[in-house]
Amino acid sequence: MPNTYTQIYIQVVFATKGRDVKIKADVRNEIEKYICGIFTNKNQKVLAIYLNPDHIHIFFSYKNLQITIPDLIKTVKIESTNFINEKKLCLGKFSWQEGYGAFSYAKSQKDNVVNYILNQEKHHSKQSFKQEYIKMLNAFEIDYKNEYLFEFYEQ
Repeated sequence: MPNTYTQIYIQVVFATKGRDVKIKADVRNEIEKYICGIFTNKNQKVLAIYLNPDHIHIFFSYKNLQITIPDLIKTVKIESTNFINEKKLCLGKFSWQEGYGAFSYAKSQKDNVVNYILNQEKHHSKQSFKQEYIKMLNAFEIDYKNEYLFEFYEQ
């Protein structure tokens, strides 16, 4: 009896509500581990994750097609928000912005994407999150409207 086999690499990016700088370095690792656990519980494998103070990059192997990407990201946002608020890992109430970016990659690009995500601190010393995100949208030839991007505030 034939089976279904898939191997799809996806990077998702989403931001904190209002792009508030909510995630402090001392809690980043704990939140990343929790989010990885959510992916594991949904039979997905995180290959790289980096939680910036105001946004997150998650690169994962999307194998279990029993859950859609929108449902997976919704679950990640809800469960991680609850975790952060219950554990009081941020000052004030925490939440993620609506929306996200999802970008697919070939197996040959896997190592480059992992390195890119794990070196977020270095990348953001040279370009803002807004510049990075628009660059990704353009690289993937995604039509977008500025008013529907994340809430970007000039600093």
